[in-house]
Amino acid sequence: MIWLRNLALSKHALEEICMTFDAETVYSELHKLLGARIRRNEPLARHCTFGVGGLADIWVSLETQQELVDIVTRCAERRWPLLLVGNGTNTLYADAGVRGIVARIALNSYTIEDSGDGNALLLAEAGVSWPRLLNDLVTLGWGGLEFGPGIPGTLGGGVISNAGAHHGDLGQVLAWVDVLDVRYAERGSAVPVVERYQHSALALGYRHSRFRTQRHVQFDAQGYPIAAACQLIEPAEIIMQLGIYLHREDPQKLRMVIEEYKQHRKRTQPPQQSAGSIFKNPVGDYAGRLIEAAGMKGMMRGKAQISERHANFIVNVGAASAADVAALIKEAHTRVLERFGVDLELEVELRGEWKVTQS
Repeated sequence: MIWLRNLALSKHALEEICMTFDAETVYSELHKLLGARIRRNEPLARHCTFGVGGLADIWVSLETQQELVDIVTRCAERRWPLLLVGNGTNTLYADAGVRGIVARIALNSYTIEDSGDGNALLLAEAGVSWPRLLNDLVTLGWGGLEFGPGIPGTLGGGVISNAGAHHGDLGQVLAWVDVLDVRYAERGSAVPVVERYQHSALALGYRHSRFRTQRHVQFDAQGYPIAAACQLIEPAEIIMQLGIYLHREDPQKLRMVIEEYKQHRKRTQPPQQSAGSIFKNPVGDYAGRLIEAAGMKGMMRGKAQISERHANFIVNVGAASAADVAALIKEAHTRVLERFGVDLELEVELRGEWKVTQS
């Protein structure tokens, strides 16, 4: 069996909360507020780039900061389990799905404050899509984010992993982030608190920020991944808005750079459904090289495969399960550790009820 354990709350506490969660009652209450944006038994495979995952008891899309604050406050008061997500580009949902509420942060407005000296500050909500924003910025002649035309996620998700490519990353242009801190609400405060973190307080590094510290996935003695600690409301610090530095740039030059990067990704990355790189690159080496050297390129588990184009990608070749993907993660990590002594760090996040049978 593959077990991915939630450790912040005791197993008994988590089970008790889930057992007392009345999905039908909660759905009826929230439907009055959110209408068609709330759904019962929603397939999570529709909401992640892996294309795998079971059902969410309740799925909802949040479109304003006030809606986000309201649902977080309500869940803290009522003891309803709540998982807040983005576009699912870096997530592996369990086949057994997610108990409680899964809420997609779809806050997608932005403004640009032009300082008049060739520089500007982009004020963007966390749910803004990176590809959509980049297209808009190029048309307007603003540079700063052109290193990431192939990054499919949201800006909020990009902060968590300090997303980057082509020798650039979000941390190089990020000024600050506004965070909804749920920890206060869970301790009994009437409402969660919004705090602003300046760049220097974000601990930004290679595929890392202060928000990933509690999300680290470890591997047990048998090689099975252990999910990061879970809380009633996850994550406990929710990115709401970002400030990003921009600079004036020739639109034609931006288009040329972006097209070059797009073509590079097409040549080097697989076209099938995936969540991007599975493991972080270890210092001085590449995870893909190590996995390929361990003889795993092209290996299949069910309908999941170590990509034949790039060994640090696991792709869904048709109706794969989350268990198939997890089995390849375990095998790749174990082989690289045994053969090269390198303990690869998982880059994707594991969400949901992780108890699956190994194939």
